[in-house]
Amino acid sequence: MSIPNGTGETGAKDYTYVRVCASTVSFIILAFFNIVINWTIVREERLRSHARFVLVFHLLMSALVYFGMCSVFYLQIYLGARLVASICVAMVTVLITSASNILLTLTAMALDRYFAVCHPMKYSSVWHWPWLVGLLTWGLALVIPLTLLPKTELDATGPNGECGREQLKKGELKKILLISVCTILILYSYVRILFEGRRLGVINRRNSVGCKTIALHFTQLAVYILPNFVLIVIQKQEHLQSGTKELSAVVSFAFFSLAQCIAPIVYGLRKEELLEQVHRRFPCCSRHLKSVLEWTVRATTPRLHPHPQPRERTLTSQTLISLEPPQTPV
Repeated sequence: MSIPNGTGETGAKDYTYVRVCASTVSFIILAFFNIVINWTIVREERLRSHARFVLVFHLLMSALVYFGMCSVFYLQIYLGARLVASICVAMVTVLITSASNILLTLTAMALDRYFAVCHPMKYSSVWHWPWLVGLLTWGLALVIPLTLLPKTELDATGPNGECGREQLKKGELKKILLISVCTILILYSYVRILFEGRRLGVINRRNSVGCKTIALHFTQLAVYILPNFVLIVIQKQEHLQSGTKELSAVVSFAFFSLAQCIAPIVYGLRKEELLEQVHRRFPCCSRHLKSVLEWTVRATTPRLHPHPQPRERTLTSQTLISLEPPQTPV
């Protein structure tokens, strides 16, 4: 009987080690992008005064906080640390808040582009205070951990004083509700943007760059949302063995963690205004960032065109969901 137990404990420790590595690698990569991109946004007035760049700032900051805390959280599990209940509550609160804020910020970014493209005349009045929008998403993200706080305090640590993953499994109903509402809003926003682009003639069969840009955003959103649904569903499956649950959960977590590293490219460096300022402030990184960006553009741009498109139309379709609305009626 001691052999299976030892094997199970070894397997659980290996899974925890994978989580530590995945979250640490993601944290290091996102720390670099936070320094490069967020520093550029804060230092450039033209960028920090626009909602779409402020939301990129909050998205990268939320991801950095989340993966940084994930590294600490799973490292203490791997080392078998015994934490005070208040510290465990604080760690769980930061994890849930930052994870929720990532999804809320993605939703705010989709709504921002929806108003900019579909209601340009109302855009300036709705998104007049971009930094307050970011603070609002952080405030809303605190709702779930604060509603769980009394219950978490009563059961902050396990019977042996450990702070484990069981503390993160609480509040599944609230998490499912949040993910569902945000998913509906994001889908609605991008579908309306797609139809508006077709109506304006920017997105059509000849010019599919805009469609591929939106598809790239959808892929990034799916990478964030689907693993969360998978993890919640796996936790609810009683007929699955414990080892199968753990393996599926750790694969989903690793995929989610590493895939988030492309978020700064999808939502940040593909914006020409931001990329131009990054090149100016960090010339030493320009060549490497340009290579990565060109790879994403090649992956999302049609390679063959019987009749080359004019640059103006191509540029318009590429930046459809990142252009500023007109300031005066046309």
